[in-house]
Amino acid sequence: MMNGGSVLLEIVIFAAVAAFFIYRLRSVLGRRHGEERERPNPYVQRPGDSVPAAEADNVIPLPDRRPLEPVNFPDDGPISVADGVRQIQSADANFNEKGFLTGARAAFEMIVGAFAAGDTPTLRPLLADDIYDQFATAIHQRQQAGEVLESRIHKIDSVDLTEAHMDGRTAICTVTITSFQTHVTRDSAGTIVEGNPATQEEVVDIWTFQRNTRASNPNWLLVETRTPG
Repeated sequence: MMNGGSVLLEIVIFAAVAAFFIYRLRSVLGRRHGEERERPNPYVQRPGDSVPAAEADNVIPLPDRRPLEPVNFPDDGPISVADGVRQIQSADANFNEKGFLTGARAAFEMIVGAFAAGDTPTLRPLLADDIYDQFATAIHQRQQAGEVLESRIHKIDSVDLTEAHMDGRTAICTVTITSFQTHVTRDSAGTIVEGNPATQEEVVDIWTFQRNTRASNPNWLLVETRTPG
C-alpha cells in the first residue's frame, strides 16, 4: 500500500500532466497545421499510475458513431460497474477507476481537437484500426472539399464510468462524457456553412475504450463512439 505522501505526490504529478495535455490540445483547436508533433498517449499504462492528479447529438461531426465491434458481456448479462472494475483489477493490479477517468478526459479533448484540426498523427495511437480509418477518411473528405472545421470544448461537465468488464484478456471500459462545445465549418472562401460560433451546445458522448492486459506495452484504444438513443 502507498503511504499518504506518495499518494499526494502522484496526484500533483498527474494533475500537472493532465493540465499540460489540455493546454496543448486547446492550442490547436480551430486551426490546421501542415505538420504536428505526435503527442503522448494519455492511456499508456504505467506501473504506479494508480491515483490521478442533455442528449443532443455531438456538435463535432465525428464519423460513424455506431458500434465498431461487439462488446461481449458474460452469458448471464451485463455486470455492475463495481464488479467490472474488480474484474479488471484482478487482471491488472495497476488499474484504478479515477486514474482511468482522468485519462479518458484527456483523450477526449485530444481526439476531438485532433479530428477538427485534421491531425492524424495524434489520432493514430489513440484509435483502433477501424475507427481510425473512418476518422481519417472523414478528414480527407473535408480537406478535399476545402472545408475547415473550427471547434472548441468550453467545458467538460462530467466523465462517468458506465460500463466495465473483462472479455478474455481484454479490459473494456465505457464512459459517458457531457460537455459544452461550439463548432463552425467554413468553406474555402471562409464562409460559414455550418454551426454558430456564438452558440454553445450540450453534447453527450458515449465512448468505449479497450486494451489487452497481457500486452507488453498495453495502451487504451478508442473502439466505439455513440450518443444516447
